Amino acid sequence: SKLCKEIDERVKAFLERPLEGDWPYLWLDATYLKVREGGRIVSVAAIIAVAVNTEGRREIVGLGIGPSEAETFWADFLKRLTKRGLRGVKLVISDAHEGLKAAASRVVGATWQRCRVHFMRNALAYVPKAQETVVAAAIRQAFVQPDRDGAGQVWRHVADQLRPRFEKLGKLMDGAEHDVLAYMTFPAQHRTKLHSTNPLERLNKEVKRRADVVGIFPNEAAITRLVGAILLEQNDEWAVQRARYMTLETIAPMSDNPLVSLPAVPA
Repeated sequence: SKLCKEIDERVKAFLERPLEGDWPYLWLDATYLKVREGGRIVSVAAIIAVAVNTEGRREIVGLGIGPSEAETFWADFLKRLTKRGLRGVKLVISDAHEGLKAAASRVVGATWQRCRVHFMRNALAYVPKAQETVVAAAIRQAFVQPDRDGAGQVWRHVADQLRPRFEKLGKLMDGAEHDVLAYMTFPAQHRTKLHSTNPLERLNKEVKRRADVVGIFPNEAAITRLVGAILLEQNDEWAVQRARYMTLETIAPMSDNPLVSLPAVPA
């Protein structure tokens, strides 16, 4: 119990630490875990939040446990981040969770980017397996365009081409264009890291690997203890890395602070 108390104190200090400066990009992803609740075994989402600040440094900024589809949960989670100092968010990247898009706009005033990888999986579910490669290649034509206008034109053209054979896919593309291509309005140097939740993939795999050993957690506090300790360890590793996640020259102009937004002075 003494060891658990020490871990809990370290994890709490890490997850509740103040956040300083501007954080233009925020990635959110959910890992589903099983926990005992009221004599039943239920599935809950462990929401991990990672952000990049205007110094180009990546940090794990939050952990939340709850039902991932509820807008109230997302709103409360984002409000807790803003109370700790999260500000200057321009883009939130996540899978398509109900309620998150509205919460992101209402709480942090940010654009929402739907994970491109998850969208492609959803899109190909409407296509026979033999046609998946061709259809995926057609949709990806939009992603190689140099700007948002060009990408949008190609996207709508491909949707119209696919619609006669795959009506449901055409409707999906009609509704998803702005969310899947949102990242293309941001600097080209950042786009490879903005279009999906892939930057969180390795972290989520490690959480899942360690959680599988436990199987069923006795309560949510146990989830916070284990997952929080993993996140703390990973954040420490990122902190000692010399290379920035994004270059200072390209990320600094994203700040709402005019002093930070000034171009870097040549050495």
